[in-house]
Amino acid sequence: MFTPKALTTFLGAAALTALPLMGLSEGDSAERIIPTAASRLPLEDLRSFAKVFEQIRQGYIEEVDDSTLLEYAIRGMLQGLDPHSSYLDRESFDDLQANTTGEFAGLGIEVGIENDHITVITPMDDTPAARAGLKAGDVILRLSGKPLKGVSLDEAVERMRGPRGSSVTLTIARKGYKQPFDVTLKRDTVRVRSVRSKLLEDGYGYLRISQFQLDTGSDVAREIRKLQNKGELKGLVLDLRNNPGGVLQSSVEVADAFLEEGLVVYTEGRTESANLSYSAEPGDMTDGVPMVVLINDGSASAAEIVAGALQDHRRAVVMGTDSFGKGSVQTVIPINNERAIKLTTALYFTPNGRSIQAQGITPDIVVERAKVTRMDGGPRSTEADLAGHLGNGNGGEDRTAADRKREKAGRALWFAEDNQIFEALNVLKGLNLYAVRYREQQPRVAKAGH
Repeated sequence: MFTPKALTTFLGAAALTALPLMGLSEGDSAERIIPTAASRLPLEDLRSFAKVFEQIRQGYIEEVDDSTLLEYAIRGMLQGLDPHSSYLDRESFDDLQANTTGEFAGLGIEVGIENDHITVITPMDDTPAARAGLKAGDVILRLSGKPLKGVSLDEAVERMRGPRGSSVTLTIARKGYKQPFDVTLKRDTVRVRSVRSKLLEDGYGYLRISQFQLDTGSDVAREIRKLQNKGELKGLVLDLRNNPGGVLQSSVEVADAFLEEGLVVYTEGRTESANLSYSAEPGDMTDGVPMVVLINDGSASAAEIVAGALQDHRRAVVMGTDSFGKGSVQTVIPINNERAIKLTTALYFTPNGRSIQAQGITPDIVVERAKVTRMDGGPRSTEADLAGHLGNGNGGEDRTAADRKREKAGRALWFAEDNQIFEALNVLKGLNLYAVRYREQQPRVAKAGH
């Protein structure tokens, strides 16, 4: 798969406390874009810019050096384009490169801007933010007493960072709450393990991807093998809920793991290097077992690429709710060894030509997240619990309520309160049952045709 030298592509719904990207080698240079005559700035406009620059230098209440003013101008140009383009100063650029491993010090929270407010996209799994109970959609009004309205996304993220063990107080506005409330979090080293797996039941696997890092593709392959080593795999749930995205190449590798062949995603932009296509290599790691992909409004960008590819190829049933709808690609372009810009350079499209931008992926089966209420009382009585009940007649052993209670306790479901996983498992069982019965019927149908 082709990766343009020095141009790093990654996808994400928001600014992260750590944004993964492909490594940049010293001396790499960005693609030169030659302006056309029509795009050249008129001399009068250049004079206006120079006049404003000089007025600030001479008249601003505090002295500001020329380099700082120029940096502010660059930052403003990018910030005015779209929510995802930004200027990366030395510290931000260093952080961006250093955090490709998925380990950083912070709160473990992904944020975006909605209606000029810093808004939680999703708390990352097993982080201070998740443990404090922050939720997608929470609006962060103040950070340690300082208002955040109007603050850029990068600056807000920078303020949330700090030394490990230091505390920060977020003032949160949450839907359904009449008044804002404070949440105090202690910064910690956030080790983002982007992939984990479990068994839902014998033969039915669960694969959770929290974000797409550089090594997510290989991690997915490792977790699939772990599930397969536990016995025959009859079905798989791929959970992409609250996954904000990440590295484009990793999303392609993940989709490739479940596809025999075919287009995964393609991108279209103004420059030649922005027009790319990525295809799956032969071989489905799971041999085509039934799959369900779970998404919600926190599933964005790279997560939407995977869901869209598997949906278009009819490789998986997509369940949950509409995804976030972030269908643009950002390229990290170094200005020098210390600074870079993150520029939106393309839109991406699913194999069937669907643009996700501002629309998202619509599930095949809509399943809203619901609160699960456990029924009180013991197991219900059945015929086998009645004194003097008749025997089975076929020699089968009678199962009493006590037997069922012991069985239920022995297979306590870790996902019992997650109705979306529960429904996904039911769909997998149905697909597997249909496949088995279809195979059993094939010889009979063939004979009937002779």
